[in-house]
Amino acid sequence: MVGITGFGAYLPRYRLDRKEMAKAISWINATTLGLASGERTVANYDEDAITLAVAASRNAIIDPSPVHKSKGLLHAASTSFPYSERLNSAIIAEALECADFVSTADFSGSTRSGTTALLSALERLQAGDVSWGIVTASEVRKTKPGSSDEFLQGDGGAAVLVGKDRVIAAFRGSLSFSADFPSPLREPSRSFPRVWEERWMRDEGFTKFIPHAVKTYLAQKSLSPDKFRFIIYPCPYPREHSLIGKMAGFSDEQIFNPLFLNVGDTGSAHPLILLSQALEQCQPGDQILLIGYGSGVDLLHFEATELIGSVKSAKSFEEMLNRKAPIAYQKFLAFREVLEVETGLRGEFQAESPLSVVWRNRKALLGLVGSRCIQCGTPQFPPQRICVVSECQAVNKMEPYSFSRKKAHIFSYTGDNLAFSYDPPQIYGIIDFEEGGRMMLDFTDCNLGELQVGMEVELSFRRKYHDRHRGVHTYFWKAVPIVKR
Repeated sequence: MVGITGFGAYLPRYRLDRKEMAKAISWINATTLGLASGERTVANYDEDAITLAVAASRNAIIDPSPVHKSKGLLHAASTSFPYSERLNSAIIAEALECADFVSTADFSGSTRSGTTALLSALERLQAGDVSWGIVTASEVRKTKPGSSDEFLQGDGGAAVLVGKDRVIAAFRGSLSFSADFPSPLREPSRSFPRVWEERWMRDEGFTKFIPHAVKTYLAQKSLSPDKFRFIIYPCPYPREHSLIGKMAGFSDEQIFNPLFLNVGDTGSAHPLILLSQALEQCQPGDQILLIGYGSGVDLLHFEATELIGSVKSAKSFEEMLNRKAPIAYQKFLAFREVLEVETGLRGEFQAESPLSVVWRNRKALLGLVGSRCIQCGTPQFPPQRICVVSECQAVNKMEPYSFSRKKAHIFSYTGDNLAFSYDPPQIYGIIDFEEGGRMMLDFTDCNLGELQVGMEVELSFRRKYHDRHRGVHTYFWKAVPIVKR
């Protein structure tokens, strides 16, 4: 049996109130006033499609040992990857400490790429090429200020684990078709997509393609809509979203909430984000239709097994929804590099990390892998040849030691108003790991006033900086304080 073995989503901490957006920008496009309800998710300045994919995957992977040791695949999907030439999924694989023989691939070019990546992974499992797979989709898209997309979209990521053992949702079938429906479209050098009239996209695209795909699949399999617990599909327009399901023969109870009011449309990630939430609610025997849309349609059919309740993500979807902080519209524009802001002299210069050094130290930089002395057991970072403990100083008696999933607490911290940050003050400090080791890191997703010495932190893979002059994104790990509410 081939199917889903785990799942997890990731929603950024920031939320942008659409009414505040309307006050700031709807003067240029009064039609957006009709979209000014609820809130949308906003990625932090140090988050992008890669970091969201890593966060979602870490939420899905409860036991990382198979990922570290055996042959598998990692498919990453997005229309907003930071790199068009440098495999984004390879960076994600390094951050997740995947085995050296992992097969990585990027899927892009359409918001359908998330479900296409999932379907491809399931087919490779069926063919016996691999024993496990991680499929992740994530988006941090730029939108033109005052556009409908700015109101409709949100940022987020999701990951689905696939395999043959301990399957919680069996893969029952699929259907795909391609259509060169040319909206939206975007050249690689452009920041914003070109879109045609929304009415045309709704009436000729969403409301025709998705019902057609569903009816065709049900007819091929001799199934009726009442056999399914959920039908999951994207459509950023609330009225048409409800209409699509009814056109395909499904009731309101079967149509899965598209999260317009509290997340927004997350592009290629949206079907997998909704799937992650649906799997938390499924019972054995429940059947799901999962649909991806963009230049055609992917339809995937799953059935929950007896093991459906035995697997949880590290953080539930409700926890993700409830972990939030408001953000101002102007700050949102600065985070997306749409609004040019004064960085000061300290924000101008950025020394380049030699790529040869990045390659040699990739496991330390991307995987946060240090070393542990076999003789005295002391964890150390960066990796050492000679033990730093003065009483030990063993030579060449080190083993790799991963810090990224270890528990840690704040030893000291400070807020720096002189150092440049898109989210001042720059907060950094020293953390102590419970199993040994001390590290100085930047802090993120927090406010200075809520920090305390001794507070627990978790580590999060983030963008250290974006060198826009050279076109380089540099990644490392940061500490995220766990605030009890």
